[in-house]
Amino acid sequence: EIRYKSAEKALEVDFDDGACFHFPAEYLRVESPSAEVMGHGEGKTIVAGRREVGILEVEPVGNYAVRIRFDDLHDTGIFSWPYLRYLGDGQKEIWAEYLRALEEKDLSREP
Repeated sequence: EIRYKSAEKALEVDFDDGACFHFPAEYLRVESPSAEVMGHGEGKTIVAGRREVGILEVEPVGNYAVRIRFDDLHDTGIFSWPYLRYLGDGQKEIWAEYLRALEEKDLSREP
């Protein structure tokens, strides 16, 4: 099950095994599995300035994924259920790495 909490700008995802994750929209946006974010070559593109991003729509893609349309009009990432589980299981570490990368590149979360 998946629910968007607009007041919190967060997506809640429940898995069949009972795991439940609370994903801020900013986290999902900066970890989007799109070519824009993942890059085509070595390394991943660091997406900055998305602290205030929200979600406009969550659309099923078959039974295997969802497409999230963000209010900055990014909508090319397809979030598979295994990828969402990965983001949930590793949320603390993934977020910490993102913050380190922002600092290293002298970037900000602010728009």
